[in-house]
Amino acid sequence: MNQRIQLASIDDQINVTAREAVRQRISWPVNLTPANVTYHSRGHALLLGKAHEVSYAARVLQNRGLASLTLLTTDIAPDIAAASEPLICHTLTDLQRSQLRITGYLGAFRAEVAVADDDTLNLAQALIERESFDVVLDVTAADISNSDQSWEIPPPGYIRLDWLTQEAQRNEILDSVVELVGEFDKPRYFQVNSDLCAHSSSGNVGCTRCLDVCPADAISSVQGRIESRIEIDPFLCQGVGSCTSACPTGAIEFRLPETRRQQDTLATWLAAYREAGGQAPVMRFVTHDFLDTERKAGVVTPGHVLDAPLEELGAAGHDQWLTALANGAAEVRIQLHDEMPPRLTTFITHQVAQAHGLLKALGHDATRVKLLQPEQAEERDALPSLTPLTDEALRFTEPHKRTRFNQVLATLTALGAPSNERYVMPEGAAYGGIEVDREACTLCHACVSNCPTPALKAGGDTPALSFLEADCVQCGLCEQACPENAITLLPGFLAAPERDTRHICHEEAAFECIGCGKPFATASTVATIKAKLADHPYFAGDALARLEMCEDCRVKDVWKAMIRDPDAQLKV
Repeated sequence: MNQRIQLASIDDQINVTAREAVRQRISWPVNLTPANVTYHSRGHALLLGKAHEVSYAARVLQNRGLASLTLLTTDIAPDIAAASEPLICHTLTDLQRSQLRITGYLGAFRAEVAVADDDTLNLAQALIERESFDVVLDVTAADISNSDQSWEIPPPGYIRLDWLTQEAQRNEILDSVVELVGEFDKPRYFQVNSDLCAHSSSGNVGCTRCLDVCPADAISSVQGRIESRIEIDPFLCQGVGSCTSACPTGAIEFRLPETRRQQDTLATWLAAYREAGGQAPVMRFVTHDFLDTERKAGVVTPGHVLDAPLEELGAAGHDQWLTALANGAAEVRIQLHDEMPPRLTTFITHQVAQAHGLLKALGHDATRVKLLQPEQAEERDALPSLTPLTDEALRFTEPHKRTRFNQVLATLTALGAPSNERYVMPEGAAYGGIEVDREACTLCHACVSNCPTPALKAGGDTPALSFLEADCVQCGLCEQACPENAITLLPGFLAAPERDTRHICHEEAAFECIGCGKPFATASTVATIKAKLADHPYFAGDALARLEMCEDCRVKDVWKAMIRDPDAQLKV
């Protein structure tokens, strides 16, 4: 299971040949989604910062085809003359600086400051008589407090320039402003399947994992008449992928390639590598940009390192990494890079912690999944210390994300030594069970109707509640929906056969209608309703017995009472 590798038995040249065979035979799936998001930019540029820097930037940009230049300074008025395009200058007061709010994207940036009575002033409308600016050049170096600007990856068209630290790139960055005039297309990276989403049900909010990890703030929770729903703004989304890796149900996924295609490719690559004679493969998850940087530097990795090229590291999470191990990779290495936004770094670290937790719970060495810092060339090229867990490819039989990952976990379980205990996982992990208070539960099945997965099910013809822990994503919607507060979440990964076995949480005998004998509810449900409606005038006296009748007999009894005493209904 965790056998050490004999280094003398590894031939790197054979591994190099095997890796090249893999590359020739099978291409890593790339995003081929047709460009269906279009930005329109007329070239109305907003320059934001101190007067000295803004004036310098404006002089570089003048007479280069921009529609207008608006200089928004944070200290004093700029000293610059107009040229071929309109030049508008405005100096923000200290209050306006603290209230400035910039939202939007290329071709549609709104710059607003608060005024009296919760109203806002649209600076584009006030200064250039337009609804928005097209491009923003920010040279403040975080000098302006903008509490609403929580994104870590700026939206398309928002260009940051740190005047001091980026002096060498200054002119190149300023040139990029001029290039942002015209029409620009990009893919609509993701799609959302609301039927699978565990975010909201019956007015309750459950899973928020995608909202927590998007560094571009492209994901929002939109409140409908009753339910909230997840929406991804295609103009802000930049394809980082952390949302699809964080989503436990597969409700968010790449349009092309789908997440499952990456999993299938991992399995196919590793099988082809073995067929070509390769040994001890290490899967390195790395970005295209980082690979390009290595190639320019002349870096050639050893033959046992197979690179899974990603647009961004968030596009693969612990489910993909463990898929590689279950298909015969000896190790998985995640190559970090210097440009990672903090939220993405936190997400990757959390995913690694989950991978380590699952490996330990199933009796495997957690060092099979490692993070690589950009400068760790020796660790990147090192042979793995352990042999692969298997030399067989995993055949997926289902298309759904959770079901496929349960197959991966079942494979790792068979190859390991599970603890048979509930293993503590990092906070927020989508693994765990529930505890049902049998005394409080009335089997109303509100939990079942709110559960976004097949984890909770009713008993069919028998009043019962069953639970399958393997499908539970710990969204909490069942706990919130229960009117009797009978459900409690039990976070943690259960490394035991019971996790994959549906069991009965609570069941009762059916209560039979006193009129016709048809089972229509449970005894506890009838008792609860009778207690709550005992003082209701409609059920006063002998009418309380109607609560022990099915819906048909109850209607018949009402009509019989009205026939006997037509004026009785007027007394209620």
